Amino acid sequence: MITRKLTANLSLILLTSFALLTLFPLLGLAEDTPFRIEFVSNYQSMNFKAQENLIKKSKAIMPGEIKKLLKDAQAKGVSLGKMMFMLDAANAMAYGYDSYHGRGKRLIKKVEKILKKEIKKEEARTAKLMKWKKEERFLGNFVMKTHDKEMQKEGVAPVLYPHWVHRIWYECSVCHQELFVMKRWRNQISHKQINEGKQCGTCHDGKIAFAADNKAKCDLCHVAGKPEAERLHNAKKLDHENIAKVAKRLGSVWNDDKLENGEIPVDEHGFIDWLKLKKAGIFEPLTSLNGDYTPEVRDNEILYISKSKIKNVLFSHNVHSSWIRCSSCHPAVFKENLKNNIKMVRMTKGQNCGLCHGKVSFTFADCDRCHSIPKGETVEGALLHKGPDKKKRK
Repeated sequence: MITRKLTANLSLILLTSFALLTLFPLLGLAEDTPFRIEFVSNYQSMNFKAQENLIKKSKAIMPGEIKKLLKDAQAKGVSLGKMMFMLDAANAMAYGYDSYHGRGKRLIKKVEKILKKEIKKEEARTAKLMKWKKEERFLGNFVMKTHDKEMQKEGVAPVLYPHWVHRIWYECSVCHQELFVMKRWRNQISHKQINEGKQCGTCHDGKIAFAADNKAKCDLCHVAGKPEAERLHNAKKLDHENIAKVAKRLGSVWNDDKLENGEIPVDEHGFIDWLKLKKAGIFEPLTSLNGDYTPEVRDNEILYISKSKIKNVLFSHNVHSSWIRCSSCHPAVFKENLKNNIKMVRMTKGQNCGLCHGKVSFTFADCDRCHSIPKGETVEGALLHKGPDKKKRK
């Protein structure tokens, strides 16, 4: 019988690299070992018990398997997408090893060090090619330019994906983690997979949304850099009539008649105030594509004690778990205890709260939105987080 803790650990191993479900077999690596093949097979079937047994009996070989996978990922000629994918696989193995055998922290750090290095290299490369600052300045917008050469050959602009528009119709948990890992550059998105009904093609099938293989609809996505892209990076240009029409067809809700002056509420930095939208009943996004998932909403709060003079933070599990699944944060991003060493500098690098904030949720510039509880003030029923002991910090 798998305990709750082991199930949580296996959820991490299963979800930190969900792309393995469909993409790993496509690599066709000559170096694939029996362990790798079985590890991925367990991903595909979501066989928790088999994965547990595999990790338990593979203690002696796992460090070597992880190091070999890291070496293969960095081999000459491996594409960025495949490399990041393989590094994610190594990351999942490292966490699994640490969860069941301990002493895996060095392996985890080794994988993460390489990941950071490769991401930094890619960011430096793409910085030179960055022409889409205007489109991406709006939180939740991504210009998908991995296949820029192929798109140039076809004479189409890169895809501008607006998280914020899709968020009106669907909760974040609908796509994450099952369809997309919540890490940029890790999903190996391609038209081939989309046309096979995977990734974006899960919805863009001609039924839920317009078909991705409909040539007449190309400009609806391949719009980055064009004047018509303004509707995707300017909330005031939102087509309320179309949003409501789509919402009605899908079964979600968009009550734009409740909007003050007909405009979406934004914070002092000009970004959408999603919580205000939801509390006002302006929108009710779907929580599942097929009606087969019910959100696991937690009601407890955590009072984070700030180490500086700034006010303390009151974290609401209720608010966050209504957007995303628990497995998106636990235990990969936050350990399920009150000793997480959380720092602003780490958040700005995409760690902890920075997994979403500053990317698809409000930025850290809005200090008072989180730091709202005066020093010395208690919150009834809230758990207290003081961080790890100084002696144990690294």
